[in-house]
Amino acid sequence: MKGIILAGGLGTRLWPLTKVTNKHLLPVYNKPMIFYPLEMLVNAGIQDIMVVTGGNNAGDFLRLLGNGKNFGLRHLHYAYQEGEGGIAEALSLTEDFADDQPLCVVLGDNILENSIGPYVEKFQRQGSGAKILLKSVPDPQRFGVPELSEERVVKIHEKPQVAPSKYAVTGVYWYDHRVFDVIRSVERSRRGELEITDVNNCYIEWGEMTYDILEGWWTDAGTLDSLLHANNLVAQAMSEQPSLESEGS
Repeated sequence: MKGIILAGGLGTRLWPLTKVTNKHLLPVYNKPMIFYPLEMLVNAGIQDIMVVTGGNNAGDFLRLLGNGKNFGLRHLHYAYQEGEGGIAEALSLTEDFADDQPLCVVLGDNILENSIGPYVEKFQRQGSGAKILLKSVPDPQRFGVPELSEERVVKIHEKPQVAPSKYAVTGVYWYDHRVFDVIRSVERSRRGELEITDVNNCYIEWGEMTYDILEGWWTDAGTLDSLLHANNLVAQAMSEQPSLESEGS
């Protein structure tokens, strides 16, 4: 399985913090935001990873992350997205890198408390199709929201005025090699982007989408409020870790 981190976009909701840098290079407590999805993939056993970024700060990712050696990687791959064409367009840039392998795709501003390792294993056993992770949130209208029927996803609604469930589709996805054909088949939305929700709904229509309810906390960091929330969650988690001295006593 290969890993994809999507870290493009202009981050306009975080203005003026993003006036001179990419939002994924902003700090979340004691590390740059991009460290979290990268460590998420590495800790789940995924070693072949590509970062997709864009804008005027793409070179800063290379300076910060290098070849991935500090994360235990032999090599870290990069791709550049011109403009803002949407998440699915950014994913389409990784087709040659994917080489018909299954993919774990993570949005670069997503931070999770627990490992995604168990979900990686589930998708490997699944063998084909797609998988999403859901999390109950107080404001699902801010996200893609799944319409559920027992154990099945009926449809995903993008930022609906009235949410059909209390769950948000988190920014962690799994796809088989057909995802690139799916992207080529979807049309651009009213805002001129290729939407990942449309890609997911294609797999739902095929009856090949599974989901899990994410355990532990999850947040994105794409707004000022959610960036603050992410900092607080990570700070709290770090404060609850036993110190080396207490472990050795």
